[in-house]
Parts: sequence; structure tokens; C-alpha cells
Amino acid sequence: MSRLEQIQQFLLDNPKDPFLHYALAQEYIKMDDSQSALEKYLYLVEFHPKYVATYYHLGNLYYKMGQKELAIDYFDRGILVAKEMGEQHSLSELQSAKLEIEYED
Repeated sequence: MSRLEQIQQFLLDNPKDPFLHYALAQEYIKMDDSQSALEKYLYLVEFHPKYVATYYHLGNLYYKMGQKELAIDYFDRGILVAKEMGEQHSLSELQSAKLEIEYED
């Protein structure tokens, strides 16, 4: 059984576990399946908006898809959540990612 299949099986048992949805999105990224990863990240934003790691990876995915404005928007959203949750490491990563995109031009 592949890692993807294992995660999907775990999700059948724990469909509301945000980490499993996040792990599935990460597997889709490894498989170069951006659309499936995007769907999982957007699910997390909608149903688990406090899952901070989502925003960094979603922002990066939008940036790689050529959607700079959406990338910045999700970095901004993540910055707010990271501050609210007291997640200093995530806050720093999100701020750095946003600055890098904003100042690339």
C-alpha cells in the first residue's frame, strides 16, 4: 500500500482530522498533482481555518500556479492566524514568503 493509499485509508476512519487532509495535500504535491492539493488546502481553510501550516503551502502553490495576488492573500490570512495562535515559527515563515514575493519585482 502506498503512502497516498495509507493516508486515504486513515481518512476513512478519521474524516475530520486536519493533519490527514494536510498530509494528503502534501502527497499530492509530491505527485505533482496541484489541483488535488489545491482542493485539500482549500478544504482545510474552510473547515479547519486554524491549521496554520495550510496557509504557507497554499500561498506557495498559488504562487507556483502564477496567481501572485492569491498567494499574498493567503499569506496574509495565515499571518493573522499565526498571530492569533501564537505560532511564532509559522508567523516568521509566512512573513518571509510574503516579502519574497512582494519584492521580487
